Amino acid sequence: MSPRFIMTAFGKDRTGIVADVTRLLYENDCNLEDTTMSMLADEFTLSLLFSSADDSIEELLARECRRLELDKGISAFVRPLKSERDQTRTSYKTCTLQIEGLDQAGIVYKTSQFLADHQLNILQLDSTASASPQSGATVYSMTIHVQVPEQLPFDQLEDELAAVADELHVDITLAR
Repeated sequence: MSPRFIMTAFGKDRTGIVADVTRLLYENDCNLEDTTMSMLADEFTLSLLFSSADDSIEELLARECRRLELDKGISAFVRPLKSERDQTRTSYKTCTLQIEGLDQAGIVYKTSQFLADHQLNILQLDSTASASPQSGATVYSMTIHVQVPEQLPFDQLEDELAAVADELHVDITLAR
């Protein structure tokens, strides 16, 4: 199997930023496998999973990332993946948490710590803060896709999440 890498890159949003980053991979014969790209404030962020048949590509890509920063103002970093993900994991089900409430410090931390303490693996987390149309107060919304061990009863998880919701004064819904 070809070596695999993760690249993270970000820069001031502008037309062509995705082309600039992916050109670097294309021109170096890398195969793009998976991506997540989004806007954060006025920065565009990219997370890219790719492979290369060239075992020595890491050093070349490090130089290319420095050139990308100098020429295009895009910060980019590459890290090799050491091995395939362990496939002998516990069987699990996938669930989605939806969290919403007044914005406050600690919502992401306390929720993610609860998940870690209960061996729930975060697959994806998206959040946003926006003004409520009614009051103008800042409302924080977060959607988290998680892997839940099959042996963890759904009802128990809902009950324990209700305690987190009470502590944070937010609404948490869990969907299978």
